[in-house]
Amino acid sequence: MSELIKAIEAAQVIGISGHRRPDGDCVGACLGIYNYIRDVYPGKEVTIYLESIKKEYRFLRYSDTICHSFTKKKEMDLFLVLDCADMDRLGDYKIYSKKAKTIFNVDHHISNDGFGDKSIVVADASSTCEILFDQLDYDKISKSCAEALYMGIVHDTGVFKHTNTSRKTMHAAGDLIAKGLNTSHIIDDTFYRKSYAQNQILGRALIESIQLMDGKILFSVITKAMLKFYGVTGADLDGIIDQLRMTEGVECAILIYEIGLHKYKISLRSNDYVDVNAVASNFGGGGHVRASGCTMMGLPRDVINNLTLPIAKQMREAGIIEDGEI
Repeated sequence: MSELIKAIEAAQVIGISGHRRPDGDCVGACLGIYNYIRDVYPGKEVTIYLESIKKEYRFLRYSDTICHSFTKKKEMDLFLVLDCADMDRLGDYKIYSKKAKTIFNVDHHISNDGFGDKSIVVADASSTCEILFDQLDYDKISKSCAEALYMGIVHDTGVFKHTNTSRKTMHAAGDLIAKGLNTSHIIDDTFYRKSYAQNQILGRALIESIQLMDGKILFSVITKAMLKFYGVTGADLDGIIDQLRMTEGVECAILIYEIGLHKYKISLRSNDYVDVNAVASNFGGGGHVRASGCTMMGLPRDVINNLTLPIAKQMREAGIIEDGEI
């Protein structure tokens, strides 16, 4: 019996939460463990606390039960923090950490320091969903639980294309598929399918992208005015950063989008050499070696100038640009 299952069995009132602006792995992890608890331990009181999730994820069973509000009065025996590099990324739901008897942290971000009373942090795992799969009793995983975990693995591996995809990842995915999943539906409808407006903002971002360092860096800026013009939000920008990264000759891609006055959310992706987690950590962010992010203040040109210095340093050390080149 895994430590996670022992903690669940010892608790009666359980809370589950993940990071702000939940992505596919975060949603999959939260709903995956929620389905498992509801299926295997129907007598326990369990609640998911998350910000609103994308409509593409709402086919998952129990997605309509997610609580989007919070109260300081709620107490619980166990609080599961999933796919969250640090407690601050929980946003408003951090309040529950003050009321829980036990905080159990499950994550795969390299920047996670193992916070909480108990933790399972596996930095080389493809996703939090892959870690959860290892912790659960396979025979007790329902089709609904499997759908959520599989979706999370799909999203954090870029449909098994990213370098975090391992043999173990593929074995986990195969075992989940054996539960009777419609994989084409999960992949097409939650990862690839885009609205017309999303395709428009993608096109705009690509058209206005700018090359640096002889094309080894490619960046694009999305302003609030652009989001308003196309009728989209930050949640609709999925896929843009990876399209920038996949451009021929690019080692590091940067997507900057405005979230406030002189305040920008930064997404960083690299292919072979640049550790973007180290870059993002310089500015209070983090994530993974090849995929990371942070929030920065200033004008776009200031943001780019600050980011390119540590990126250029790594490129020089890797020998892919000459000394003095920036």
